[in-house]
Amino acid sequence: MEKPYSQACENNKDPILEVLAEVFREAGPILEIGSGTGQHAVHFGRHLPHLTWQPTDVADNLPGIRAWLAEAGPPNVRAPLVLDLDAEPWPVGEADGVFSANTVHIVSWPQVEQMFAGVAGILGEGAAFCLYGPFAYGGEHTSDSNARFDAMLRQRDPASGIRDLRDLETLGRRVGLRLEADYAMPANNRTLVWRRV
Repeated sequence: MEKPYSQACENNKDPILEVLAEVFREAGPILEIGSGTGQHAVHFGRHLPHLTWQPTDVADNLPGIRAWLAEAGPPNVRAPLVLDLDAEPWPVGEADGVFSANTVHIVSWPQVEQMFAGVAGILGEGAAFCLYGPFAYGGEHTSDSNARFDAMLRQRDPASGIRDLRDLETLGRRVGLRLEADYAMPANNRTLVWRRV
């Protein structure tokens, strides 16, 4: 099949990689939630060979991820698994780290809650969860473009939308994830780093 392609992935893969290289220094398995096209999995796997990268997504997206891995997948990237935030148990019982990009504004808030609970359940003490995307702060968007994007998301699906950091912090505390760092990224995005406590 023809590989799916995301220009956004091409644009943000190197800035995200800089953060992941800093956070995921130790060798071990990393779970990616919502691997999308598979471009990130290929790029991060290639540049972080000390990690074992596990892509996941809903079933419909797995063929595209497999196409990327068949053509360019490094040996430390595993075959993708189905991960449905509405289903339990997760296909991975434990991981040394978790990464997810551009997911929490697409799914519903109950699914965000299930994501955080699931992440907390598979991470050991001190392990990191890196979450990339656009976020609001104190009820305010960080740019006009993010405000327009949020309005578009909510018009398309009222259950989705850009999440506020204070709500995510509250959710994180509830499940044992403490916000450790907040990195500014290009295009009015951020990478949030949480630690399992």
